[in-house]
This record gives sequence, structure tokens and C-alpha cells, in this order.
Amino acid sequence: MLSSKAMLDGHGEESPYFQGWKEYEKNAYDDVQNPTGIIQMGLAENQLSLDLLKTWIENNPDATRLTNNGESMFRHLALFQDYHGLPAFKNVVAELMAEIRGNKVSFDPRKLVLMAGATAASETLMFCIAEHGDAFLLPTPYYPAYDRDLKWRTGVELVPIHCSSSNGFEVTKFALEEAYQQAKKLSLKGVLITNPSNTLGTTMSHVELDDNFYCGQEDPLNK
Repeated sequence: MLSSKAMLDGHGEESPYFQGWKEYEKNAYDDVQNPTGIIQMGLAENQLSLDLLKTWIENNPDATRLTNNGESMFRHLALFQDYHGLPAFKNVVAELMAEIRGNKVSFDPRKLVLMAGATAASETLMFCIAEHGDAFLLPTPYYPAYDRDLKWRTGVELVPIHCSSSNGFEVTKFALEEAYQQAKKLSLKGVLITNPSNTLGTTMSHVELDDNFYCGQEDPLNK
């Protein structure tokens, strides 16, 4: 007998998003073999750098042989590791994050937790900062699988901040206040944003971040 949590339909398999994914797999577009097929535009999968990765792996065979300077790393990698992530890997990630930001900021690798993808990280974050029934405001449009990733097992609620194409989907104070009023009956925990936006690929302006999302002492989102 399955538990009530296992029986929930929050996995989203019947949602339009995942139904569309299944239809794509049946009839994928190909410019030669299937030019009238479906183009997948809803999957958060980066395929633009595969050629760079392929070249790097070809030039660094030790990475795929699980060796380092000719010595096998299999035992070191196959057994249980630090649950926060391999320290050597965390050091490299911290250096890369600083480099991307022009080394204007630094990151302490001891405070980084590495996880297997954004889905696992998002769900774990919800478990860490929210209780069952807590709510978060989330600007639209947002990645459809958030309804599964953030809600399914955690029991949190998402209240959309309805944004419009007429102003480039900018988050306005009016839209934020409207969503807040809708969420009043729930235990509002905060606002979730993805920046750059998933699905738009746009970045938020300073006005949106500094003005609209600033939670001062008098701001209802701070109470």
C-alpha cells in the first residue's frame, strides 16, 4: 500500500508540460529526416556547449579514465564522499564563480553545497527553509516543472506574480502587491526568483531587484 505522499499527483506527469515532452519524444524534429516534427523548447537542458565539452574530454582523457597523472582514482571516487561535495571540486567551483564575476567577489568553498542538478537543490532548499503549507511568490512565466520540483514532496504552495508581455514581463510593484494579497490567507515565506529568468532568459533590472524586492521594516513581505 503506497503512502498518501506517494499517491499525490504533484509529480506533474499529466501536466501539459510533461505531455508535450512525451509528444516531442514520439515526433522529434530533424531538418532532414523529420522537418515537420516537434521542436523541444521547454526542456532546461544546455546542449550549446557539447562541442566544447567533447573537445575538452578528448584532450583530457584522464577525466574519463578516472585517473590522475596515471594513477587510478576509482576507489577514491566510487566510495562515500563528503556529503557537501568533493573538496577539490568545490575549490574549483568557487574559483570559477569568482572568475565569472571578474574576481570582484570571492566565495568560501567551505560554505558551498554541491548537488546533482537544480531540481535536487531546489527541493532541498524548500525542505530547509519552509514548512508544509508555507507559500512563496513566484513571477510568471516560470519553469513549469517548478510545480513539481518545489511543491510535490515539500508541501509548499506557489502563488504566481502575474507579469505581462506588454512591459517585457517586468515585475511591477502592483503585480507583487496583488500576489501578496492573494497569498495573505497562506503562511507567506518569501519571493522566489530565477535570474536570469527560466523561461525567458532575461535578467532583472536594478529597479526590480532593489525597489520591488526590497523588504524593509514596513514592507508587508517582511512581516
